[in-house]
Amino acid sequence: MGYTIEDAAALAERAKLRFSHDQLVKLTKDLNDIIRYVDQLAVLDTEGVPPMTHPHSFINVWRDDEPREGLTVEQALANAPDRQGQFFRVPRIVAGEAEE
Repeated sequence: MGYTIEDAAALAERAKLRFSHDQLVKLTKDLNDIIRYVDQLAVLDTEGVPPMTHPHSFINVWRDDEPREGLTVEQALANAPDRQGQFFRVPRIVAGEAEE
């Protein structure tokens, strides 16, 4: 059983996406291709193969956490579009004054 154009349209609606009819036709084909690919994987013998979260074995790829000098104020604000003294200046996002 495969996906129909109606299935693809329902999926797009749930994802709040809009597609033309031609795009839905392509999406339907793509979804069915994905399902066929996953079905091929389902027939593989995975007995004795441990589950994995990534195809590569990474062991602590992060650098050591050691203290070091940070940026100066001038370096940190060098590309700031607007600043006020040693602070970033940003647009006000809360309207009005606090009422007592």
